[in-house]
Amino acid sequence: MRYQVPQFIEIEDKIIGPLTLKQFVYLVGGAGMSFIMYNFLPLIVALLLIAIIIPISLALAFYKINNKPFIDFMESAFAFYTKQNLYIWKKEEKIVEAKKAEATTEAQVYVPRLSDSKLKELSWSLDINENLNPLTGEDGKSTR
Repeated sequence: MRYQVPQFIEIEDKIIGPLTLKQFVYLVGGAGMSFIMYNFLPLIVALLLIAIIIPISLALAFYKINNKPFIDFMESAFAFYTKQNLYIWKKEEKIVEAKKAEATTEAQVYVPRLSDSKLKELSWSLDINENLNPLTGEDGKSTR
């Protein structure tokens, strides 16, 4: 038995002429809001608001940014401006004064610097490993 697999599922159907249902709703909503503004507000205020509403409704219906609908862009912009943002320029580590005092009182152990020769570092590490027993901390040399 053969089944028909749906194709082009990302493309919305053209329902009302060359417009999809979403495009039609955005255009009718913008036109309806403009009509209401024109009838109930003074002419100058209504024209200013209509000059804002019409381009927004046209952008919602037809404009795409990076192949995404304009409504996704508006949603992201709204979320960005309404949520609380924390910007950190330089991250500084906070060191407790007690830890500073504790670190300075500890016994200091000679640790070779990177600028010393590699031979000196190698001999130092061999001396440490050979002379100390890792379990007891005593000399590794014993008389048996």
